[in-house]
Parts: sequence; C-alpha cells; structure tokens
Amino acid sequence: MQISELAAQTGVSVHALRHYEKLGLLLPARRPSGYRDYTEAMRREVVFIAMSRRIGFSLKAIAAQLPAYRSGRLTFDDMLQAMQERVADIDAQMVKLKDQRRAVVEHITWMKKLQRDHLAKNAQANTKSAKPPWPVITPSRKRTAA
Repeated sequence: MQISELAAQTGVSVHALRHYEKLGLLLPARRPSGYRDYTEAMRREVVFIAMSRRIGFSLKAIAAQLPAYRSGRLTFDDMLQAMQERVADIDAQMVKLKDQRRAVVEHITWMKKLQRDHLAKNAQANTKSAKPPWPVITPSRKRTAA
C-alpha cells in the first residue's frame, strides 16, 4: 500500500510516517516507480508505534521494542512491565511539576509582597520616583549605521 493509504488506515500523518522511516522505525520497500510500498505487517507496526507514542513512550524506547514486536517475541508481560515503568515515570514527573508549581506560587506571593511594600513605602514618602524592588528592563535604542 502507498503512504497515503497507510496514513488513512492508521490515523498517522504522512509526515510522521516519513519521520519514522528516516529514524529507521519503518523500512518500506520501494516500487520500481520509487514509491514506498507498505505491507500489512507495517500497518500493524505503525499502530503499535502510534499507540506507544500516545501513552508517552519515546521513539527511542519504541525502537528498542520493535524488533521483539516484529518477531512476535514481545510478550504481554514485557508490555505490562514497560507500561508500569511508564506510570512510574509519569508519577515522578508529576511530583517534580507539583514542586515547581509550589515554587512558582511562592515566588508570586513574594513578588506581590515586594510590590505592596514598595507601594506603601512610596505612599509614605509621597513620591513615585523610587526604584521598584525588581529589575526593570528598558528597551535598547536601535543603532543605525552611519
């Protein structure tokens, strides 16, 4: 089948299929006309790749599993273990993101306090010329060639 047919059957874009081929994940034969010729087995491989990508596996990790998938040696237990490891990776990422979120919220609170203190200080001094407690970036002037 041609690449457009494979894309239609799998829901994977032609661009992605070409990318997978470039990375060596897919190895279609070439017709005398130069067109790629994808087999039914490759359609199943593309579905395997797409499903793996959808749940967050990297193309490198997928490439490591493809030989076993192609030869029928990728067992249910192998797939289950890989998915359980993926869940653990996601959990670790969630912990890291929660920590980052907490740090950002704390920084927002700190900056708001600085701003309140700055405004209160200016109100007491009855001046607006005092420098704010955070860096102020002024736009640089455009230089023209003379």
